[in-house]
Amino acid sequence: QVEVVESGGGSVQAGQSLRLSCAASGFPDRGYCVGWFRQAPGKGREGVASIYSVGDLTQYADSVKGQFIISQDNQDDTKSTVYLQMNNLKPEDTAMYYCAADPQFLGCSGGFGFSPDSFNYWGQGTQVTVSS
Repeated sequence: QVEVVESGGGSVQAGQSLRLSCAASGFPDRGYCVGWFRQAPGKGREGVASIYSVGDLTQYADSVKGQFIISQDNQDDTKSTVYLQMNNLKPEDTAMYYCAADPQFLGCSGGFGFSPDSFNYWGQGTQVTVSS
C-alpha cells in the first residue's frame, strides 16, 4: 500500500525559504511519480512540481520556475523522500501544500498529465504561510 506523509510547513516572512519533505513508500516497483500541489483558500489545487523516481525527470509550474527546487533521496526501489525547496517566498505562495504519488508515469509526463487526477495517493497536507 502506497503511503505519503508530508512535513516541513510553517510561517515565514517574505523572502525567506522553507523546505518541505514527503516520505513516500509502498510502491510496487522502482518507477513512480511524486508531485507537489498547493491549494490556496477559494482556489483550485495547482500543480507545483513533480519528479519521477528513475532518471530524476522533473517538471515545474511556470509560477515557481527558478524559485522552487524538487529533489529526491531514494532509500530503495520502493521508498523515497522527496523534497521541495522553496526560496524567496512570497505572500502569494501561501497555501496548503500536498504531496501526491502514483505508480504510473502519467503525472510526470508533462502537460495535461500533471494534474491531481493523475495521482491516486495523497498526504494530509502541510500549511505554508508567507507574510509580507
